[in-house]
Amino acid sequence: MEPDNLELIFDFFEEDLSEHVVQGDALPGHVGTACLLSSTIAESGKSAGILTLPIMSRNSRKTIGKVRVDYIIIKPLPGYTCDMKSSFSKYWKPRIPLDVGHRGAGNSTTTAQLAKVQENTIASLRNAASHGAAFVEFDVHLSKDFVPVVYHDLTCCLTMKKKFDADPVELFEIPVKELTFDQLQLLKLTHVTALKSKDRKESVVQEENSFSENQPFPSLKMVLESLPEDVGFNIEIKWICQQRDGMWDGNLSTYFDMNLFLDIILKTVLENSGKRRIVFSSFDADICTMVRQKQNKYPILFLTQGKSEIYPELMDLRSRTTPIAMSFAQFENLLGINAHTEDLLRNPSYIQEAKAKGLVIFCWGDDTNDPENRRKLKELGVNGLIYDSCLAYIVTWLSHSGTGGHPFSADGQCQCQITGGSFGVLHSGCIWRYGAALEQFPRW
Repeated sequence: MEPDNLELIFDFFEEDLSEHVVQGDALPGHVGTACLLSSTIAESGKSAGILTLPIMSRNSRKTIGKVRVDYIIIKPLPGYTCDMKSSFSKYWKPRIPLDVGHRGAGNSTTTAQLAKVQENTIASLRNAASHGAAFVEFDVHLSKDFVPVVYHDLTCCLTMKKKFDADPVELFEIPVKELTFDQLQLLKLTHVTALKSKDRKESVVQEENSFSENQPFPSLKMVLESLPEDVGFNIEIKWICQQRDGMWDGNLSTYFDMNLFLDIILKTVLENSGKRRIVFSSFDADICTMVRQKQNKYPILFLTQGKSEIYPELMDLRSRTTPIAMSFAQFENLLGINAHTEDLLRNPSYIQEAKAKGLVIFCWGDDTNDPENRRKLKELGVNGLIYDSCLAYIVTWLSHSGTGGHPFSADGQCQCQITGGSFGVLHSGCIWRYGAALEQFPRW
């Protein structure tokens, strides 16, 4: 079978056949046909798109309608061969629910309680990991020169200086994909929320920091090389999303070629991940499908906001409700879903429904920052919770005795206990990350 020389036939039938069935008709109720040639898709040069095909009448060969066809073309990852040497695409070891640091040590731009360390920087990721987060979550997309960078939004603000003006603060919103990696490192850039700030000068000054680990837009490779290998990564692959009202995320209706985009990110991860535990995630269903098909080493979760009173409804039907998201994840053989906490608290039965389908379920959202909500979600059985400021909530080893070994060693006498509160260390032998200490650094 040659992929570039395929023909797909779509046959259409009447739903009610009571008056139109003809005796001996090989195709009773058949009214028309549409045809799609793979060469038509190839000519577009796009990895994903939409085509409108005419429906031709069965008898008169006249056009009686049209059908919209959404397509994606999944190309193999260059230089990579799937094997079973190391495959976790559908494997999840039973364990206590994971605490995942949202954007590292938390949201530093749009939430009520802003993180003290700038989000999605190496410093923020390191901060969350050192204070007990089993995994850290961050967002990845590409610069203009195809370097995978860590940053949440698809756009940022460029600081411009006016002529003959002592105040240099004039902000211009620009897509991250329009700036090279060097420009992202050297230019004065700030978050888009600065456009709404009363004191724009202060917003810009806060972004300026020459210390490398506090520098925004670190490359994905830098992050993989800088953080300890025992820290797991939840890598959200950013992609433009269209809302049901037609608006696009970041006002970007066009983006990179999806195959090229993913090949660069996946290659960077596969070449620099070592033995690190990694879980991908994305709000784009096609991205999830592609990641699942291009490699079999790391799993992927389908991100969904479900029914929400906070966020606008998305155009893609697959992401509109949590049950539909579960069905999609099951159909594409994904590891599971990453659901919005708002929807899970309103419909707790979704958690067991996901587990009954063999899916892993994470949760995200501002509601997860509430300790009582986290306690409830853990009791209900979620596998991972993504929230801000892990350092303020992660368990601490408080009481201890003895001086030898770590809390779970057979020969050590230290008897640390797990409790809530801020991070603190009373005994050097007890400096063990929460999840790692309980499981003694398991690999998946």
